[in-house]
Amino acid sequence: MQHGVLLITGASSGIGAATARAAAREGYQLVLAARSADKLAALAQELGPENVLTCELDVTDMDQQQAMIDQALETFGRLDAVFANAGQGGSPGGFSGANHAAWHEMILTNIYGVGLTLQASLPALKRSKGHVLMTGSAAGRTTIPGSMYSATKWAVTGIGYNLREELRGSGMRVTLIEPGMVDTPFFDESPDNALEDRDIANAVIYALSQPAHVDVNEILIRPTPPIE
Repeated sequence: MQHGVLLITGASSGIGAATARAAAREGYQLVLAARSADKLAALAQELGPENVLTCELDVTDMDQQQAMIDQALETFGRLDAVFANAGQGGSPGGFSGANHAAWHEMILTNIYGVGLTLQASLPALKRSKGHVLMTGSAAGRTTIPGSMYSATKWAVTGIGYNLREELRGSGMRVTLIEPGMVDTPFFDESPDNALEDRDIANAVIYALSQPAHVDVNEILIRPTPPIE
């Protein structure tokens, strides 16, 4: 059963790859975008390349974003949902001592890149009365001392709220997916008491699978606190 066409940025690993696997099981055709062409190719082969388009993509480049949308429409004829998931983690040191060069790339990826994905995809999504999903974070809903990463995720929260109002009355839906700690390639060592990437994929599929009159605005997901 075909459920439509879903585009995922940051699709080569972690939450993006887990969501691609979950969506493939549900019958979606997929547009998978990331910087790592090799990882995307392996994932497409795993999922069935006849239903997968891969796009090597720097989300901070609007020409690449637009080319991805054009290729998706040429390949599948429509676009039903976009999961703006690409993001980068922060670096230690707080505002006093963090690597400011790393801030630059992270802010561009986590905020500007999301905006470009939305701007490039919205014309096609408006035609299909489609669904926009974004990877925010529990860090975008709370105060974390010295965290520029948290600030970028507060921005994604704002993008979600403001986009929903821009699209009010269009038939489109907007969902913020806001994970707490997730064991993904973000971390060099697996964190204790963390969610798995497939837990977040399940939340994406839940939001996508609701009937058209149900708009799941936000899903805030944290790991269950450890038993004391």
